[in-house]
Amino acid sequence: MACYNGLRRTMPAESPFRALPSVDRLASDPRLRPLRGDAPPQVVAQLAREVLAEARAAVAQGRPAPSQEQLAEAVLHRAQAVLRPSLRPVINATGVIVHTNLGRAPLSEEAIAAMEAVARGYSNLEFDLEAGERGSRHVHLESLLCRLTGAEAALVVNNNAAAVLLALTALCQGREVVVSRGQAVEIGGGFRIPDILRQSGARLVEVGTTNRTYLRDYEEAIGPETAALLRVHTSNFRIVGFTHSVPLREMAELAHARGLVVIDDLGSGCLLDTTRFGLAYEPRPQDSLGEGADLVCFSGDKLLGGPQAGIVLGRRDLVERLRRHPLARAVRLDKASIAALQATLLHYLRGEALEKVPVWRMIAMPLREVERRARRWARALGSPAQVRPSRSMVGGGSLPEEGVPTRVLAVAGDGAWLVEVARRLRLGEPPVVGRIEADALLLDPRTVDPRDDAALVAALKAALAAAAV
Repeated sequence: MACYNGLRRTMPAESPFRALPSVDRLASDPRLRPLRGDAPPQVVAQLAREVLAEARAAVAQGRPAPSQEQLAEAVLHRAQAVLRPSLRPVINATGVIVHTNLGRAPLSEEAIAAMEAVARGYSNLEFDLEAGERGSRHVHLESLLCRLTGAEAALVVNNNAAAVLLALTALCQGREVVVSRGQAVEIGGGFRIPDILRQSGARLVEVGTTNRTYLRDYEEAIGPETAALLRVHTSNFRIVGFTHSVPLREMAELAHARGLVVIDDLGSGCLLDTTRFGLAYEPRPQDSLGEGADLVCFSGDKLLGGPQAGIVLGRRDLVERLRRHPLARAVRLDKASIAALQATLLHYLRGEALEKVPVWRMIAMPLREVERRARRWARALGSPAQVRPSRSMVGGGSLPEEGVPTRVLAVAGDGAWLVEVARRLRLGEPPVVGRIEADALLLDPRTVDPRDDAALVAALKAALAAAAV
């Protein structure tokens, strides 16, 4: 205790913050040596700074200061999370074939090889090798799409939302677009048709009711400001019961008689006949063109089975207007996606889509093959695994509630334990995603590449062992 001019001053207790090391001291801790080959000193220092900031906040709330060993472990843990790519391969055992959250359609081996080939070096993306001068990136896909669908012209952009936005902006800006009220829909990610129309500068005119729209509704809505009739395929939901919709052919006849265009937004889009596989009919772009649509828009990474892309097919004069619009450059497709889509389209042209395109290979996989794999998984795991009948869903905003029969590996148990096993599976290496239904964790072989069977079984064994501790 000290005394100054007759006054006594109490010395403060040792501050808990002084137990924390400096940034430099922590960054040079010998336990962090393994990081030196993976991260430069400034990155290690930044990680140390972040860990120390969190430690100071914890001390300020009354918690004890962590030891330097604990702080070094925290830096190592953070470095592992920061330096490892967050986008990782996942084994999809959910039974949802086109799984939006798991990257939608997996690509064929040929599509992957095509992407690698053009990414590794230079390519003739926009160079005419014969003429020796500047070319166009559009030539690599247009002829294939026209040959497969009978379209006069084609344009590919980076997704279907961009395709619809480009079509409406280039053809309908400042004018009216007539849409059935039951088709003013929202799809995943908050993509709403009314919002896209507003963004394009076109004015939405809704006709009919949610469940019933007639040709006369379109006739009465057409005026001097009308630019187009828009049909939107309700690809991710169904309205059943007391319903009525106008066939595309009738819409086209009306539009053409009034000098208007018909734009058909198919959403997913599909080049094959889905009824061959016991599924409901999914409109194909070639069918829409045959029924009179002037432009058809659809996705490349759903039932087509290619990379993310938005495809526009139709009349040459209209496609050219889209191609010349300034927005077309902002939404154009990159070289790797062009290469992957070209390889995917060649599978269809060669008649090998069922064997080569993973989405269609999964849909067409015989039930006996799925059951054989499920039973092999069950034998490898033993109790409590069993094989059950179920359904694999198409997913991806395509064919709502449609699926094909399957067999799944079922691991039965109580709810909390199943949730823990599923969590351990997701956090394993490789991550495995299944689904919980009622009293069991289900894993569907239909959506798992056969080359991943051994990895899935090993991951499930590890998750079951960890959850039992």
